[in-house]
Amino acid sequence: MLYFPRYHFMKTISRIICMLALALAAVMQSSAQEPAPKREFRGAWLQVIGQSQYMNKTPEQCRAYIAGLLDKLQEAGCNAVIFQVRPTADALYISSIEPWSKWLTGKRGKAPDPVWDPLAFIIDEAHKRGMELHAWLNPYRVTSDSRETLPADHISRKHPERFFRFDNKIFFDPAYQENRDYISDVIADIVTRYDVDAIHLDDYFYPYPGANGQRFDGDGASYAKFGNGMNKGDWRRDNVNKLVEQLHARIKSVKPWVRFGISPFGIWRNKRNDPRGSESSGLQNYDDLYADILLWAEKGWVDYLTPQLYWSLDKKVAPSRGLAKWWNDNVPETCYLYVGQNTQGTMDTPCAGYRNELQAKIDLSRRLKNIGGNAWYHGYWVTGNYKGVLDELSSNFQRTLALPSAYKEEKGGPQPITGLRTGKMDGNNVITWDIPANFHGYGSKDIGVKGKEDDVVKYVVYEFFKGETVDTSDPEAIIAVTPYNAVRLDNAEPGTTFIVTALDRLNRESVPSRKLIIK
Repeated sequence: MLYFPRYHFMKTISRIICMLALALAAVMQSSAQEPAPKREFRGAWLQVIGQSQYMNKTPEQCRAYIAGLLDKLQEAGCNAVIFQVRPTADALYISSIEPWSKWLTGKRGKAPDPVWDPLAFIIDEAHKRGMELHAWLNPYRVTSDSRETLPADHISRKHPERFFRFDNKIFFDPAYQENRDYISDVIADIVTRYDVDAIHLDDYFYPYPGANGQRFDGDGASYAKFGNGMNKGDWRRDNVNKLVEQLHARIKSVKPWVRFGISPFGIWRNKRNDPRGSESSGLQNYDDLYADILLWAEKGWVDYLTPQLYWSLDKKVAPSRGLAKWWNDNVPETCYLYVGQNTQGTMDTPCAGYRNELQAKIDLSRRLKNIGGNAWYHGYWVTGNYKGVLDELSSNFQRTLALPSAYKEEKGGPQPITGLRTGKMDGNNVITWDIPANFHGYGSKDIGVKGKEDDVVKYVVYEFFKGETVDTSDPEAIIAVTPYNAVRLDNAEPGTTFIVTALDRLNRESVPSRKLIIK
């Protein structure tokens, strides 16, 4: 298969135009822009809950729609897609455990006609573009409103004692080990059967306060049964802790390279309640959702966190500027940290010296040493180019290709690429190279159950002009991140140098191949 580098233009005349535009922008801005790093997580959430576009399309139209979304996210420089596959104890994939999602077909339990597998499709499409696919699940929510009637065979109707109602919604009760086992089985099934790069949970643990401000208090029966005299808040946190620890262990037992990430609400605790807390006064993970995020990071139960800092930089009750610094300073370095950004709010909010908060937020994330990137909520604002956000990301802040964070970077990694050469493919001049024996990227039949962390899954292609310093740490030199072992050669002048590296399942990069210099 032949790969056409989307960003090849950056190494030609358009690169010069782009650099001139950046220079002009720098003059207009009040401060220098932080340079784009070579390693940066650039995710985008694509939720299906509350969305009608999927259920109103045929399977063929859905596939075309998803492919188009990924094209736009790739254009915006994103390298990871966080796609919602289990919004309400249902499935946007073929499952023998849970029913088809109503957000796909319009009715819970109704299969698409003809049957197709959205998760399998989006994994393939993401990987073809050199992007990661993080499967996003909500662990406890069963319904999102009071109007839905659940099928008679739904687990919440078979075992009603293991569920509670609050704010006109139904939830798994976190106190039951049977529920923790069930959720673990659902996730292990996905990890076993699909080539996902990560499992991603959102911010819903114990329920948020109700629409009328009512705090959750719907688990009296399970507390009486399991509480054993513990403080109720500590007991609830322990119930959630047990699930997080169990999920991490279960995922790693199936595929050690699959990351486990959580996107919590943006405040752990307020400083007025805990000296370790942040200078904020909003709702708290620890006290209101019973989610002790820092404990999970300290114990190594999560591989990454993406706190939802959806507020403006200087919002009084929850300033995202200060909160980004707080997470940077308090999450241990063993846990990767990215910032969840509110795309619409960022583009809507004025910022002194800038058109909006976009540059200021990205620059902040790049200055803080423990923050490794951003995730955009929601991705539809990006693909729809809300107030020019796609244009700004693609032409400026995310214009160079970036590799996601490398996990366990100090250990192992793939062997270098060999056989770099020019050739012909489909009538095009190409550079190509030998496929490693342990390649398990796009098109590989082995989805990884028997694989290894250092299996090669994609390649990074670098191009250097004649006389240009050969430096693979420079993101400007990257023209492709691809699972294909060939890249089209567009008018490369004599003296142009190409280098290819391999990436494994943990995004660890091999040493560079031998140079290929165009004669």
